[in-house]
Amino acid sequence: MAREQTEVRELQEGNYVMIEDVPSKITAYSTSKPGKHGSAKARIEGTGVFDGQKRNFTQPVDAKVWVPIIERKQGQVVSTSGGEMQVMDLETYETITMRIPGSEDISADDEIEYLEYEGQRKLV
Repeated sequence: MAREQTEVRELQEGNYVMIEDVPSKITAYSTSKPGKHGSAKARIEGTGVFDGQKRNFTQPVDAKVWVPIIERKQGQVVSTSGGEMQVMDLETYETITMRIPGSEDISADDEIEYLEYEGQRKLV
């Protein structure tokens, strides 16, 4: 698995964190004061990197959480057809198939940047 553990207090907006076993990007981070019988709590809101769904959780700031190691890669579009594109990774020269997001205008020979985590890929 491509992930590591860290304490909740180390997280910041814009970082990645696993929420409900889904890699998510933190969109909001807030903490509450320590109570009479416990430690300070952090409320973290995030959006799934690959599915776009909003998720949140609350944990003590000294709790451990998993942080996914999401790789940012460069690729070149080899061909496009039917809403999909063939992309050659510029580091490994491996060819992969990715879905073209609806709003993107992509053609062959374009250089792209994409995120990869455990076989999931997304155009940046």
